[in-house]
Amino acid sequence: MKIIVPMAGRGSRLRPHTLTVPKPLIPIAGKPIVQRLVEDIVKVAGEKVDEIAFIIGDFGAEVESNLKNIAESLGAKGSIYYQDQPLGTAHAILCAKESMQGNLVVAFADTLFRANFSLDTQSDGVIWTKRVDNPKAFGVVKKNEAGIITDFVEKPEEFVSDEAIIGIYYFKDGENLRDELQYLLDNDIKDKGEYQLTNALENMKTKGKNFTSGTVSEWMDCGNKNVTVETNGKILGFLEGEEELVSPDAQLENATIIPPVFIGPGAKISNSTVGPRVSVGAGTVVSDSTLSDVLIQEESEVKNANLSNSMIGNKAKFDGKFTEISIGDYSVLE
Repeated sequence: MKIIVPMAGRGSRLRPHTLTVPKPLIPIAGKPIVQRLVEDIVKVAGEKVDEIAFIIGDFGAEVESNLKNIAESLGAKGSIYYQDQPLGTAHAILCAKESMQGNLVVAFADTLFRANFSLDTQSDGVIWTKRVDNPKAFGVVKKNEAGIITDFVEKPEEFVSDEAIIGIYYFKDGENLRDELQYLLDNDIKDKGEYQLTNALENMKTKGKNFTSGTVSEWMDCGNKNVTVETNGKILGFLEGEEELVSPDAQLENATIIPPVFIGPGAKISNSTVGPRVSVGAGTVVSDSTLSDVLIQEESEVKNANLSNSMIGNKAKFDGKFTEISIGDYSVLE
């Protein structure tokens, strides 16, 4: 099996944190969003993943190396493709057409999930969904009594279904998907000015392909600061007891830790109360502070702080009495 991960977007809603780091590499509970995403897909897939293809923008050699390392950590080959223009979901996926063979999962790297279903690899395709209270804000699937998807409906004004599409898809035949996407581009078939994956899905369904849905129990966004901090807290709660969240290389001096908390290697916490739902990146120093619902990246310094619902980037410095902040890499508040 292969995993295709389109992630070329600029992450504008998460600035300033995405000015120096692509959004999918922002750490959640100590691991990049995209790493947690592909790890969870591998768990659900139930079979060996031999390649993970990342579709990126001009992110630089270091990012490309990090992505390949993520794939290799899962026993897969890491491939890099580029999307130079934002021409829609179908165009983004097709940028990795050389890797679209056999069965594959397409996963857009701006969401995390928790799932308790096993992937049905005998189905022509599986659309991963989450039941939502307000389906008007999402693309949804409509199914018949046999559980086969009959319609893909984008932001329905009237109720047709509460199963929202979360942006993760399984296809039994990668070559067929590739050909359907290519057909859209060759014939300039657009929806709202872009080439859309849903148009290809409709074409495949019309030609007799049967799609089912796999419903996830949790669907977590990382689109802006507030929801990213919330997602960090949720993931920490899920991981408690599953992963070692406090590094043995962290230094704790007169520190009160209220789980769930992630503390990276080389971090130093002194005269502080940290938690719940806090991530402190590797090499970061926290002193004389009280933190809850906070995400701090690597090699930063935080002192004299009383913070909640906050994000702090890499190599940043914060010293003050602010109560809610969002500062990016290399920022200084003293």
